[in-house]
Amino acid sequence: MLPRLLLLICAPLCEPAELLLIASPSHPTEGSPVTLMCKMPFLQSSDAQFQFCFFRDARALDPGWSSSPKLQIAAMWKEDSGSYWCEAQTMVSKVLRSRRSQINVHRVPVADVSLETQPPGGQVMEGDRLVLICSVAMGTGDITFLWYKGAVGLNLQSKIQRSLTAEYEIPSARESDAEQYYCVAENGYGPSPSGLVSITVRIPVSHPILMLKAPRAQAAVEDVLELHCEALRGSPPILYWFYHEDITLGSSSAPSGGGASFNLSLTAEHSGNYSCEANNGLGAQRSETVKLNFTVPTGARSNHLTSGVIEGLLGTLGPATVALLFCYGLKRKIGRRSARDPLRRLPSPVPQEFTYLNSPTPGQLQPIYENVNVVSGDEVYSLAYCNQPEQESVAAETLATHMEDKVSLDIYSRLRKANITDVDYEDAM
Repeated sequence: MLPRLLLLICAPLCEPAELLLIASPSHPTEGSPVTLMCKMPFLQSSDAQFQFCFFRDARALDPGWSSSPKLQIAAMWKEDSGSYWCEAQTMVSKVLRSRRSQINVHRVPVADVSLETQPPGGQVMEGDRLVLICSVAMGTGDITFLWYKGAVGLNLQSKIQRSLTAEYEIPSARESDAEQYYCVAENGYGPSPSGLVSITVRIPVSHPILMLKAPRAQAAVEDVLELHCEALRGSPPILYWFYHEDITLGSSSAPSGGGASFNLSLTAEHSGNYSCEANNGLGAQRSETVKLNFTVPTGARSNHLTSGVIEGLLGTLGPATVALLFCYGLKRKIGRRSARDPLRRLPSPVPQEFTYLNSPTPGQLQPIYENVNVVSGDEVYSLAYCNQPEQESVAAETLATHMEDKVSLDIYSRLRKANITDVDYEDAM
């Protein structure tokens, strides 16, 4: 009887005690690790080998049954919230089960959303890769990232991923990609936008076009010529250089893009080829050459010709002219007309006149021509002295006088074009 009585008394003490599930931490946040422990508070030392298994909402957690009373969960997420418990058993004993424990995983709302670019600074060369990086300083769980273009918010792309950053890529930036951008992140607690970021697409200048603008159809000396150079494509600011026969004339800038002009006062040396160059720091481009030809008036060259006009005139008219000039100079030195000479005070205009005088001496047969240099406007008066025999006919006398006058007119016309006055003419003698 005694052994049986002892067995009845000891039986409750020898059975395994109730299991207890402990979670650490008990209120985890998303992304944090959790340790589950299956304990037997009243179990004394025993040789029995127990197997343990952990469950959530009636589903066994990996790795299933094992000899370890602990289960390490690397990261808990919102969807891992639920009812947990554990079980233990031996080969001979019944299965023991812990009470259920509710574990709620807390999600951290996204905060401090920012947008960055690669390359940094928001400037990218046309054709290069552009990356928009959206980041959050905090936030757990699956985060939805969205990228928008422009202030009105044209949606470009959205991504859902369990990370604090996400990227949107433009493989080859174009001019139309120059705009303001922003991104939005949210994980179930409402959207959180970033600030605006301006993107500038840097475009090298194209070959510029040079235009020459003159105040008249045919440019002339002392006209102001406008040189206008413009590159149709290119990011500002643009610096333009202007050239004449590859010699730099000057420069002009276009801070906001477009073209620029340079004004040039024309001289006789400014005929030739013109070109311009555009540069915005991304490479220089040269325009095609534009040829400019213009007429140089005779008056503009008179100062250069005065010094040699007498030599050229004498060489052109020949020995006969030299003889005429010598005779005229000799006559003027012998008897210079007074200041009251009516021939020098004729009112303007005065009709061209020729005076023919016959010498009473019949021995001199050669004519002598004198240009008395009486000028009114473009008219010249010539005085002709001719020694002819009295028996010569009036027709012969008239012909000789006409030839003499023609020579005198030709001499004066050449001197007139060279701006030589009567005094200059006398000094030349």
